[in-house]
Amino acid sequence: MSNQNELTILVTSDVHGNVLPINYGNNAYTELGLSKIVSIIKEERKNAANLVLLDNGDLIQGTPLTYHFVRSMGQEMNPMIKILNELHYDAAIIGNHEFNYGMDVLNRAVNESTFPWLSANIIDSKTNEPSFGKPYIIKEFPSGLKVAILGVTTHYIPNWENPSHITGLKFEDALETTKTWVKKIRVEEKPDIMVVSYHGGFECDPETGEPTETPTGENQGYRMCYEIEGIDVLITGHQHRSISGSINGVTVIQPSFNAQMLGKITLGLTNENGSWKIDHSDSQLLSVDLIDEDPDITELVKDYENATQTWLDQPMGTLLGDMTIKDSFETRLKDNALVEFINKVQMDIAEVSISNTALFNNTSKGFPECITMRDVVSNYIYPNTLKVIRISGEDMKEALERCASYFELDNGQVKVNPAFTTPKPQHYNYDMWEGIEYILDISKPFGKRVTQLTYEGKPIDPSGEYDVVMNNYRAGGGGEYSMFKNKRVIKDIPLDMSEVIANYILSKGTIEATVNHNWKVIW
Repeated sequence: MSNQNELTILVTSDVHGNVLPINYGNNAYTELGLSKIVSIIKEERKNAANLVLLDNGDLIQGTPLTYHFVRSMGQEMNPMIKILNELHYDAAIIGNHEFNYGMDVLNRAVNESTFPWLSANIIDSKTNEPSFGKPYIIKEFPSGLKVAILGVTTHYIPNWENPSHITGLKFEDALETTKTWVKKIRVEEKPDIMVVSYHGGFECDPETGEPTETPTGENQGYRMCYEIEGIDVLITGHQHRSISGSINGVTVIQPSFNAQMLGKITLGLTNENGSWKIDHSDSQLLSVDLIDEDPDITELVKDYENATQTWLDQPMGTLLGDMTIKDSFETRLKDNALVEFINKVQMDIAEVSISNTALFNNTSKGFPECITMRDVVSNYIYPNTLKVIRISGEDMKEALERCASYFELDNGQVKVNPAFTTPKPQHYNYDMWEGIEYILDISKPFGKRVTQLTYEGKPIDPSGEYDVVMNNYRAGGGGEYSMFKNKRVIKDIPLDMSEVIANYILSKGTIEATVNHNWKVIW
């Protein structure tokens, strides 16, 4: 039975285009997807008198479904927007990955939405006003309950995004922006409840307050709870963590990623002289495990899904040799044919002789003998483009030291440095290079592990200049590769990398697995 003295806030975040409970690499059933979350939302609606439904960002990018839509079905309505419209979302926050397909796709998604998109700190550089609708909304209920919802986005986006995708935008400090707007909203709107929905996460452990990452400013949630007066609820995301609870009296939540969980906050309220006060709160994560799909949502995306599946199964070429990944950890310790192939493709289109790339996650399986588009997108999962930047030999060595810090020794056993796994897995921040020869000795201290570094048989000159092709995220300094920031861009290749790989395979017809052992890790 619904309770007029309660406010229920339901939150999705970091959905990344996951609608159906499948793994597109092999179509195996997986416990995730908006189609399952919708079933929970509909049940919650039956029991809530006062309900707010929000998406906290990174919605429209992340699966072959969304990629194929942008590539081949752009004349149709965005499937992710279609779903949120159907569910009557109250608002969505701009996430960093919303920009990945470019401003045209994002602007169209915003215009198609029957709900507002919020981000108080993404500013039009001409008008100095927030660029996407209002910075906040007010939702009022028949009981007189007044809820303010402020949207903010991690301001670190320029460090990762293709500059052409964010032309004319400024990203102001999320913490300072939140501080300003919370005060303004409290004074001018006088809401009963102040909700901040922040596409960013926590820079400190929520329980101990101990720093959990290098203080870059990418995530400021912990400081928000302690330094900003007047926040009742802080919704977070971006880090893909599962967090619920309270920090310094602020109710907090972060509902995982890929539509595996729905965040639910319940606020118990009392009415005092016509205004509502919070007397207790509860924050919980509702898993989609064993939840049935909602048939209406499955039907809503049926045409998009069928077209995606047809596209994924198109054969593109033949492989000679072995390009499979049997153990992702071993792949990062020893030169591998798949990684070498991706680097070769990058070098080919960029027309340079040095390249780096990562094995982006631990589910990559490599390529089989008959290669389809499904194989490409399941191994190269991000819509990256490429840049050639000019760096010094010293920059190169510093970058390789950053790569070498991915490993640590524990009683003689090689393990992944927890800095790359906690609080968020960041295996994509370990690069493997082609075109140079190097040795990483991880028995040595951090910063002194590059024991050999040569190019064309000669030692790398620290003051020399080298043109290197890499993805746009890394070229902008993403992953704490600050040595690459603001370097001269020699060439910008705007094609999506999965398209670059597909075009290369189509043009060759047959590709060959090779491993030249140009690098190794020792201890």
